[in-house]
Amino acid sequence: QVQLVESGGGLVQAGGSLRLSCAASGRTVSSLGMGWFRQAPGKEREFVAFISVSGSSTSYADSVKGRFTISRDNAKNTVYLQMNSLKFEDTAVYFCAADTRLYYRLPSGYNYWGQGTQVTVSS
Repeated sequence: QVQLVESGGGLVQAGGSLRLSCAASGRTVSSLGMGWFRQAPGKEREFVAFISVSGSSTSYADSVKGRFTISRDNAKNTVYLQMNSLKFEDTAVYFCAADTRLYYRLPSGYNYWGQGTQVTVSS
C-alpha cells in the first residue's frame, strides 16, 4: 500500500508560481511511475504531468508544457510539481498519483491517489 499526501496548494495571482509536493509513505515510490492530475469543478480529472521511475522521462499536457515541471526525489520519497506563469484556467484540485505502467495519461492507469490540494489562481 502507498499513501500519498499533497501539499503546497493555495491562492496565487495570475502569473505567479506554486510548488506542489507529494509525500509518499507506506512503501517506497522509487520504483513507481508517478503523475499529477487536476480536476476543476464540473470537469473530469485531467492529466497534467508524468515522471518515470528514474526521473529521466517526463511528459506534460499541452496546456502546461513549458510552464510546469515535474520532478522527484526518491531519497525523500517525494514528487514535486513546480508551476510557473499560472493562469486562471489552472485553478483546480491537484492530485498526485502513483504506480503506473503504460497508460500514464489516464486516471485509470494509476493504483494509488492522494486526497488532492486546491490551487486557485486569481485573474
